[in-house]
Amino acid sequence: MSAVMAALARVLSRHVAAYPLRGIRSHVDDLAPTGRPIFSRDCPECTFAFPDDSALAGESLTVLVNHLESKGYGRPADNNALRRRQAGRIAEIYQHLRSGGVEFIAAAGDLNDTPDSEPRAPLPADTDLRDVAEVAGFDDGGRPGTYANGTAGNKINYLLLSPALFDRATDGAIFRKRVWGGKNGTLFEHFPTMTSPVHAASRR
Repeated sequence: MSAVMAALARVLSRHVAAYPLRGIRSHVDDLAPTGRPIFSRDCPECTFAFPDDSALAGESLTVLVNHLESKGYGRPADNNALRRRQAGRIAEIYQHLRSGGVEFIAAAGDLNDTPDSEPRAPLPADTDLRDVAEVAGFDDGGRPGTYANGTAGNKINYLLLSPALFDRATDGAIFRKRVWGGKNGTLFEHFPTMTSPVHAASRR
């Protein structure tokens, strides 16, 4: 089990009582044609059961958890190529699940690129996944970005939904209480225990 998988399993065991965990499948050993791993970390498939008292009782939800290659280290061309390969593999995993009859799928995480970027192009081009931000009731507070000051160029984190999930979504928002917005942290309401930028959940 990869370190990412082990940490994820610990978190899930504490927080999914209402949605029992049915299984986790790792893709940490998926290889590119060069023989090198595709994912810098992993792309685990986490499958949960919907609650017995819900309208979807008996069905399952599969979440593909992602953190794609960063822009911050190494050669940009190499990083871009790796992110595109990773996005392509996510699309393949998603399509495999869909062809196997899985309806309720979410691809979530830090894709480290903006919606119109070339490296993440396989996801909108090769799947029918839709961004939760497109849901009619979604509230981004006028700032579509998902980290730093929330500008459009800072939209790199996503919750992408299969059609069956998207059609059931009614609203949503970007949670920013662990973000230090602006120079003085006054751009967004944050937790009172945060007194400087160093306390932010992510500063990159």
